Amino acid sequence: MNILGISAFYHDSAACLVQDGRIISAAQEERFTRKKHDFSFPKNVINYCLQDSGLKVKDLDFVAFYDKPFLKFERILMTYLTYAPVGIGSFIKAMPLWIKQKIWLKELIKKELDFEGKIIFTEHHESHAASAFFPSPFQEAAFLTLDGVGEWATTSYGIGKGNKMEILSEIHFPHSLGLLYSAFTYYTGFKVNSGEYKVMGLAPYGKPKYKDLILSELIDLKEDGSFKLNMKYFNYCAGLTMTNGRFDKLFGGPPRKPESLLTQRDMDLASSVQEVTEEVMLRAARHIHKETGQRNLCMAGGVALNCVGNGRILREGPFENIWIQPSAGDAGGALGAALFVWYQYLENGRITDDKQDFQHGSYLGPKFENSYIADFLKRKNIPYIELSEREIPEKIADLIADQKVIGWFQGRMEFGPRALGSRSIIGDARSPEMQEIMNLKTKFRESFRPFAPSVIKERVSDYFEFDKESPYMLLVAPVKKEICREMSVEEQKLFGIDKLNVVRSSIPAVTHIDYSARIQTVDMENNPLYYRMIAKFDEKYGCPVIINTSFNVRGEPIVCTPDDAYLCFMRTNMDYLIMGNFLIEKKDQKPLDKDIDWLKKYELD
Repeated sequence: MNILGISAFYHDSAACLVQDGRIISAAQEERFTRKKHDFSFPKNVINYCLQDSGLKVKDLDFVAFYDKPFLKFERILMTYLTYAPVGIGSFIKAMPLWIKQKIWLKELIKKELDFEGKIIFTEHHESHAASAFFPSPFQEAAFLTLDGVGEWATTSYGIGKGNKMEILSEIHFPHSLGLLYSAFTYYTGFKVNSGEYKVMGLAPYGKPKYKDLILSELIDLKEDGSFKLNMKYFNYCAGLTMTNGRFDKLFGGPPRKPESLLTQRDMDLASSVQEVTEEVMLRAARHIHKETGQRNLCMAGGVALNCVGNGRILREGPFENIWIQPSAGDAGGALGAALFVWYQYLENGRITDDKQDFQHGSYLGPKFENSYIADFLKRKNIPYIELSEREIPEKIADLIADQKVIGWFQGRMEFGPRALGSRSIIGDARSPEMQEIMNLKTKFRESFRPFAPSVIKERVSDYFEFDKESPYMLLVAPVKKEICREMSVEEQKLFGIDKLNVVRSSIPAVTHIDYSARIQTVDMENNPLYYRMIAKFDEKYGCPVIINTSFNVRGEPIVCTPDDAYLCFMRTNMDYLIMGNFLIEKKDQKPLDKDIDWLKKYELD
């Protein structure tokens, strides 16, 4: 049985194929169109999913969509009516798209796919919950979903057992932890729905000076993790911005202008909202454990990408194990909707071993064989050398040790926002200069942004205060004290971004300024070549940890194809690119000819 899952029209459109309960393929539309957070109907991903499995639309038994458009339309209308006549401009902007397209999704799906079969619409938080529980390794678990807003729900929890899950309680719009975080994302000058992780990365540079103010004025937080927002400070219900003049007055000025200089105040605001968010997450987790009595917790929704909060739940919360959907945002809703149909709607059995999840490392996107890559390189007259698979680990390990920055393009593309060793840029975690080099010269992004370590699974507890698996880079843990370096008295006096270049450990390039790291554990089963390369680096150079950041530049999606990878490589100061068995060195390449056809569709803004 073939079930196609779809999420679309809000942000991060995606599609996936579930075949007899097995996740076969999944990807975000942005990877194909090269438009970051593309929200259009995911026709390119659907074509990939079908072609990859040799299917046609007529072979699909069900199409599942990740939310209920009529319920969402009801919430939008009710919100505008509540705030009228305020927000009439926003209302006039929103309605034409709803009336022409979003409300008629069943007809649109039928037309786009030429599909005559059954279309099922799951509720938004049902999709998130299904994406969290059904691929997890647990036969029984509690689940927690937190995001901006679906139809009405913004937070929910419940229990999953076998092939069934039940939502037990919800918090409804406009009260939303995700929207509170997005309000501070907007206020500190970053883009809503994409810049939230920048706020999380900025938080350790500040002090939570505004935490008490947020808790006293903006959010009424209860002991059980439930909350209400004070809506007099927010503008998102009826306006085109997240915050209003009262918010500005409360925090002492207008929002930071995008791309302007970051101040200590911005860092303190980021620190404050991050601490409040963690407190909400922890209180909710404790309450859910008390109510459900479950040992395991599954998480999804955009707030579940807050890996600092996740790490605290694991360390300080009452659950023995947590599993977080790697594509926790709206893209993962496509997967949740498809799995909901297979398990809950069709009542198919589900047996787990409480160890291995069903996400296959989240390596669910397109793969390009060596023959395809070789043909691409020859057609474009790109100089390269060919390595055997046996030679790759040692060669790349040597280049990393030689302080080279390398584009790593191997196997199936990752599903979700994190690069996990298929579409990655890698470097030496031991280098004090590598964070700045990769941020400014390769990623072209803000210098404060931390990099994540990839570490072979068996050695994780040698370097981090962590003894679990974290294959999806969704948990932050402290760097082990034994490899840390205490700051001098002078260094401790530094403020803000000045803290960045202080060497804090033997792996300084992946040690954030609060001595933490966002960990990816790498195992032989899910990514053998990546594992063998890091293991070889450990064998030769005594370190089982490397830098792993996503293969893209600021403002672009992660690369999907060899074309994307080569263009990104050439537009940055990466030293080498390894695609399949083919190693490409920057100094051997001719400058890009901007007039050739295959470049035009990839032009940056």
